Amino acid sequence: RLDFERARELWVLRRPTDVPLPPLPERDDLVIRGYTLADAPVLLRVNAEAFAAHPEQGAMDVADLGARMAEPWFDPAGLLLAVDVGTGELLGFHWTKQHSSALGEVYVVGVAPAAQGRGLGRLLTLAGLHHLTALGVDEIHLFVESDNVAALAVYLGLGFTHAGADTHVMYRRRRWG
Repeated sequence: RLDFERARELWVLRRPTDVPLPPLPERDDLVIRGYTLADAPVLLRVNAEAFAAHPEQGAMDVADLGARMAEPWFDPAGLLLAVDVGTGELLGFHWTKQHSSALGEVYVVGVAPAAQGRGLGRLLTLAGLHHLTALGVDEIHLFVESDNVAALAVYLGLGFTHAGADTHVMYRRRRWG
């Protein structure tokens, strides 16, 4: 009645940690390691490339990165980087959060466009789930765009579920004709 339409839906997916995880596959072509300060420039570049079309995440700059790393939840060991063994190139990352002793989050998973199609989104997500589970959290949640088919396939395939009530909706006013 106020002439608004749904512009965007963000789903909250949840996964209890008492459900066993698949083992983390070993890969000879890359290593997954924690973040170091020297990684900031390449992390920002890969983030910008991976999220070029995303309204918030793609615009992260040095100040935003610093602000996020100043948060009490930040743990460099929970910012997992997939690095090519041969070239040292950053292929992707999974930034996790531990909100409390009971709750963890898949905060951001990003894969460089040139590295997409190599199973890195699933691998990085799984590595982060193992990390958060090892911290002892009871549940892991994440936020995902409802139309992100590739990400949903990864998350649902790893045991996350969505309850309809766990949806955040952004509305916009329709344009007057």
